[in-house]
Amino acid sequence: MKLPFGPGALVTAAFIGPGTVTACTLAGANFGYAMLWALVFATAATIILQEMSARLGVVTGKGLGEALIAGAGHPALKLAVAGLVVVALAMGNAAYQAGNLTGASLGGEAILGVDGPDRQLIIAVLALVAGAFLMAGSYKLLEGMLIALVALMSLAFAGSVLITRPDMGALLAGLVPKLPEGSLFTAIALIGTTIVPYNLFLHASAARERWPGRDEAALQEARRDTQVSVGLGGLISIFILVTAAASLFASGLVIKSGADLAQAIEPSYGPGARYLVGIGLLAAGLSSAITAPMAAAYAVCELSRQPPRGAVFRGVALAVLLTGAGIALLGFNPLTVILTAQVANGILLPAVAIFLLVAMNRRSLLGAHVNTPLQNLLGGAVLLVTVGLGARLILRAAGVWP
Repeated sequence: MKLPFGPGALVTAAFIGPGTVTACTLAGANFGYAMLWALVFATAATIILQEMSARLGVVTGKGLGEALIAGAGHPALKLAVAGLVVVALAMGNAAYQAGNLTGASLGGEAILGVDGPDRQLIIAVLALVAGAFLMAGSYKLLEGMLIALVALMSLAFAGSVLITRPDMGALLAGLVPKLPEGSLFTAIALIGTTIVPYNLFLHASAARERWPGRDEAALQEARRDTQVSVGLGGLISIFILVTAAASLFASGLVIKSGADLAQAIEPSYGPGARYLVGIGLLAAGLSSAITAPMAAAYAVCELSRQPPRGAVFRGVALAVLLTGAGIALLGFNPLTVILTAQVANGILLPAVAIFLLVAMNRRSLLGAHVNTPLQNLLGGAVLLVTVGLGARLILRAAGVWP
């Protein structure tokens, strides 16, 4: 039987990165199971937006960047939109890349039991691995690698849940929306680390490349792939939060990252627990380290009308990878790098969501496959949340919001 995984697995590989592992770990350690509902909402919202992106790629044969330029109208406006997309994706993905490689190195340290100078070596090795896959130029190879990493994350974090034996009653209670004191920012962080703007560019381009036939069967397959793959990603996030809640909530331990989770649960649950969380974090960082440069490269190729697997694609992907690796190798605080990437996400996300909704309502572009009123309603609700998220992160970065 054919597995229902395709470009949607790239999206999952992208958003289950060190930022997600960190946010879910902190949510579980600080609030137990109480924030599970936020992950359920974030997963549903991601499916809504990513389905639109995949539909755009399959129906039109265009990426999101091309669609935005086509609808910009005046040449000066087209140039401005293109500049915004390229600069935002280049800056945002370079920040993400640094966090991805740093987070993956923390997973490597948890597995190997090393720290200090060895982190730079692990980062360099991981950058070389990511670069090798990006330079290979085969979409099927990249997709296969990322599906394997998603499967590895699923098994690792599912195993950690089994080891820590969560309280099922408290877990089910966490599905009821509520905000414990001091949890508002955590809820927003969980949503922001799941709905990632560059994934909208990545998904449209990958769907176009995977299903060039543009028929109804391809559209249904793309929709099923999105629902299953992103749904699995949401489940992985829940596994991480549940592991932290079961093992660390009310423990009094100071937890700052997923790597801390790996070290903290070893005394109670044995070295197997540390290895499982470490493997999951390593896979999360490496998968995201491959997809972030891909997204930037796809967008630049679309806007410059270059082939998606040519020299421009490889050059842009390599530039993003090297920039992120350079930042990571400078030795910044890992948590600072990861949180900086989240700020870049918050700045770009509302603008991209607005552009996507506008594009999905253009009959000249999508014909009968434009958004239905229900899809617009759901997309609009998600947009309101993303605007609030972006505003909060910008204000927090400026020191206006604590």
